[in-house]
Amino acid sequence: MEVTGVVDAGTFERLVAPMTKALAAIPANGRSLGELVAAYARQHLAQHPLEVGGQNRGPWVRLYMDGNEGQQWPWCAGFACFCLKQACDTLGEALPVTPSFSCDSLAASAEANGRFVSRDQTGPGSIFLVRHTPTDWTHTGIVISTSDETFKTIEGNTNDDGSREGYEVCARTRGYGKMDFINI
Repeated sequence: MEVTGVVDAGTFERLVAPMTKALAAIPANGRSLGELVAAYARQHLAQHPLEVGGQNRGPWVRLYMDGNEGQQWPWCAGFACFCLKQACDTLGEALPVTPSFSCDSLAASAEANGRFVSRDQTGPGSIFLVRHTPTDWTHTGIVISTSDETFKTIEGNTNDDGSREGYEVCARTRGYGKMDFINI
């Protein structure tokens, strides 16, 4: 690109291209809600969303957190709920749980809607919650696939070390210990 010092339409288009790609509709093509949630999570991951300008800040965080950002806005639940909403919109279905930026509120909604399940009832597109205590959850993300000992995820506000206060969207492999699940 030619350096002009002006953000013209072409420059702006290139700056927002990753977000535009992440927001593109995915055709349902017979997929279930869970399969679409996982597909949208993969689509976001491919664009490498990350924080910009400090902890829980930047355009990706604002996207997932309905315009909110800053230290007091951890965004893992916002990311998971955003992908869920994209999938529901594609299928024209109502959200199966009340979206929330809070892991605890997400768990409460799942329990109230009969969607809180054991690991044996989880699959692609389900939402996992990291349990701190029986009534406190500290991190969440989207289940991509399961096996006997582990499950693969895509999750926001994490990093390759698995921190719940990371800086990007990552693919991870997790064990089942201290996990609860929301069936989508």
